[in-house]
Amino acid sequence: MFPSPPTRRRLGPLPRRLLALALVAMLTLSGLPAPALALNDAQQLVVEAWRLVNQSYVDPQRFERIHWKRLRQRALERPISSSSDAYAAIEGMLQPLDDPYTRLLRPDDYAALQSTNQGTVSGVGLQLAQRSSDHAVVVIAPLDDSPASEARIVSGTAVLSVDGVDSGELGLDGTAAALRGPTGSTVLVTLRDQGGAEREVELERRQVDLHPVRSRRLRIDGHTLGYLRITQFAEPVPQQVKEALRDLQEQQIEGLILDLRNNSGGLVSAGLAVADGLLDNRPIVETEDRDGLVTPQQASPGQLFAGPMLTLVNAGTASASEILAGALQDNGRSRLAGSRTYGKGLIQTLISLSDASGLAVTVARYLTPGGRDIQNEGIEPDVTLGAPEPLNPGGDGDTWLEQAGRLLAAELPRRPDGDS
Repeated sequence: MFPSPPTRRRLGPLPRRLLALALVAMLTLSGLPAPALALNDAQQLVVEAWRLVNQSYVDPQRFERIHWKRLRQRALERPISSSSDAYAAIEGMLQPLDDPYTRLLRPDDYAALQSTNQGTVSGVGLQLAQRSSDHAVVVIAPLDDSPASEARIVSGTAVLSVDGVDSGELGLDGTAAALRGPTGSTVLVTLRDQGGAEREVELERRQVDLHPVRSRRLRIDGHTLGYLRITQFAEPVPQQVKEALRDLQEQQIEGLILDLRNNSGGLVSAGLAVADGLLDNRPIVETEDRDGLVTPQQASPGQLFAGPMLTLVNAGTASASEILAGALQDNGRSRLAGSRTYGKGLIQTLISLSDASGLAVTVARYLTPGGRDIQNEGIEPDVTLGAPEPLNPGGDGDTWLEQAGRLLAAELPRRPDGDS
């Protein structure tokens, strides 16, 4: 005989609360997401930031290495009830990317960066970056006619503290924010130069007009040369460059010295527009996006200036200005003179968040027309100019400008007697 089958009892309907709990458990065990709980505004800001970086960051493979989805979950497990909580959570999520250029910009920092792109800035006039090797906050370049340039703070100087607060604690944007303040107020900055010497300097904050484009006529070795200095790629720059080149050519210049020293970059679109005006239907740059797609940028036919050129660069020449310098060098359009450039081969985009803060996110790499990846390497000039490097580019006693003028003049045909 076979044993009797076990008796099956029909269960009555489960209480509604138990049924809901059972459904959540089944969804979780099956790998499907459980129904989302309502998020407050601060938590939604964290999710928004995560989503935007997830959609646009240049290296999605890095997400796997740092367990990117888990970072979002951990962030939301923390108490987040205010903007400050949200900002701390976002910064915590971004830190494992180990990309100093992908970062949160709190509302004041975001507004200040947008102001810089318009051609004005308030503070002491230091352009800063975070060194990838040790995450130290360092000076890319001082702005012309700023408190920083008057205090002779040079490229490569490390900012150790601001008003006694360590820059490692402040971070890149916190250091920049601490240097800003009301016009007429002062700030105490501790610096270390590349030789290891430390000093403290008190700087008085003021409104600094970038004057991103400056030009004038030079007479060197019997030749008439144009001098064009671009200190930042802001929105007005392409039109200002066009006007400056027109004015210089009306003065019958024979050649042009383009000065990109201490130009830390700015808007890539503005740098590309200037390159477009100097390169006649030649390649400008190649950008590589997160999918590995390489997009070449080609200059349109025609030039704003077609005569001989020489371009000045230094360690403060970075980002968009390196794109321009690399394009001029690779195309044989202009020799570069000075010292090796900074070496920033990554492109960021600015993304607004819903509460007036923003994100700077690395979205692409770029290669020069010759295929060079200059990230952390920089561009070696064709002619290295000797030390000491002038501290006031374009000003009195600028020995590099004098040397550049003689180099360019030597390329020009000798003028007929009586025309010098």
